Amino acid sequence: MSGCRMWLGAAACALAMAQAGPATGAAADAPDKRADADAGKNEPGKFEPFKPETQVTTGTVTVGGKSIAYQAVAGTLIVHPKGWDDVPRDPKAEKDSAAPAEGEGKNPTAEASMFYAAYFKNGGGARPVTFLYNGGPGSSTMWLHLGAFGPRRVVTATDGHTPSAPYSLVDNGSSLLDVTDLVFIDAPGTGFSRIAGKDKEKEKAFYGVDQDAYAFAEFISQFLTRYGRWNSPKFLFGESYGTTRSAVLVNQLEADRKIDFNGVILLSQILNFDLSPDQPTANPGVDLPYQLVLPTYAATAWFHHKLPAEHGNLEALLAEVERFAVGDYAHALAAGSDLSPADRGEVAAKLREYTGLPVNYILKAELRIDSGEFRQTLEGDDNLTTGRLDSRFAGPDLDPLSQRANYDPQSTALSSAYVSAFNDYARRELHYGEDKSFKPSIAIYRQWNTLHQLPGQSQPPVSSEQGCNVMPDLANAMKINPNLKIQLNMGYFDLATPFYQGIYEMHHLAMPSALQGNIEYKFYDSGHMVYAKDSSLRTLHDNVAAFIRRNGNLASP
Repeated sequence: MSGCRMWLGAAACALAMAQAGPATGAAADAPDKRADADAGKNEPGKFEPFKPETQVTTGTVTVGGKSIAYQAVAGTLIVHPKGWDDVPRDPKAEKDSAAPAEGEGKNPTAEASMFYAAYFKNGGGARPVTFLYNGGPGSSTMWLHLGAFGPRRVVTATDGHTPSAPYSLVDNGSSLLDVTDLVFIDAPGTGFSRIAGKDKEKEKAFYGVDQDAYAFAEFISQFLTRYGRWNSPKFLFGESYGTTRSAVLVNQLEADRKIDFNGVILLSQILNFDLSPDQPTANPGVDLPYQLVLPTYAATAWFHHKLPAEHGNLEALLAEVERFAVGDYAHALAAGSDLSPADRGEVAAKLREYTGLPVNYILKAELRIDSGEFRQTLEGDDNLTTGRLDSRFAGPDLDPLSQRANYDPQSTALSSAYVSAFNDYARRELHYGEDKSFKPSIAIYRQWNTLHQLPGQSQPPVSSEQGCNVMPDLANAMKINPNLKIQLNMGYFDLATPFYQGIYEMHHLAMPSALQGNIEYKFYDSGHMVYAKDSSLRTLHDNVAAFIRRNGNLASP
């Protein structure tokens, strides 16, 4: 869910956008009707599975006590994979011609129709534009759309299972429309987005780290043109795998397309998958995941009252655990089999203090407990499984004898509300998708190409000898645009992308130390979907809104 299942996730526009011209950074008028009409015509002999669509509606939302009138555009843009040539071709000439020379092959048949829902504030002059997406990979963006920043929000339980339908959809007082126009984007194949072409080719064209980022770069470039936003302040907002995408995407936009962005907002970050706490036992000798997830274990055990001692202040506890994680715990793990029995027992006892797990269990695990084992064991005596995306949640064990948790109680607690509410909202209020099916997520983990061409590499990678790591991409984007600002938002109760892992990644970006001042950190007593807790959503809005105001190079909207 939410972009959060990590490696497991209409007609042409004829209405004017009520916005100023592009030279001011505000949204442009709607594209020319004739251009849209021409775009809808098929070239003779050319197969076009998709056409751009738009459906325009209007609405109002109150944020911070002020009513905001907006225009909503639900539609699609057509993107092609890398190597596509937009010069028109004569199908008959291509058919009759000899085989093309090397490097002059036919265009790839794959293409994607990428769905978006854009919200433009009426009037008000120059405005920033923010592109938002969840991750997965394979997740739609309904989570950020209806859970965080869209003008409407679905109401869910704070830390328990949301009752079944009917679900409540309310005006969102935490929408970011007070400071920026918003564009929620579904990745190719997810939500209302679709891909077409030969089966294997279409999957290879869009389902991969680099291929996915290229599709988003194509989408953003087209969007800036269609809506006249080239001179607007620009921001990216990615959640979960969306943060991975953001690192690659902002580097592609800046390095390859010469489009500088004002800022990148990261929620529940993962840039280096070798640091993930999900079964690091498959990568023996790499102990950092155990260290970086430990503070989240402590926060979780604290929340569920499983710690042997009382700790009144969570932040103070976490600071103590962080010191232990990179100090005595790190030294003990590095010692491996050389660690003495006495030291092993001492470290196990300390881990008992910080995790609430039995000392014997910790010793059997060789001081190394992955997140699935922790979630299965912490509340095992109560026959409960602890949540992964948000460890404040818990649910009945599916298999009490399992070594690791085999489902996520937070995901099952919220998914039905989001899926039902978005299907209803899209058709009833956005007037989009009446003849289409909405795909909340798609199972593409096994098809996902993790081979990644790092900045500066002249040749594509030929093998993946380690987990995907896009830290160099973010560092490169910050070096070539030293004005780029980053905001990292993390939840204390996130066992999918632990907050201390995000801090570690940022502190190890290969860039001049002065650029570290471009990064700010915000923490919340919530989980992966920080916005699932009402108070955290309000704080998240305030933090992100302030970040956009500071870095939008405009007077406050």
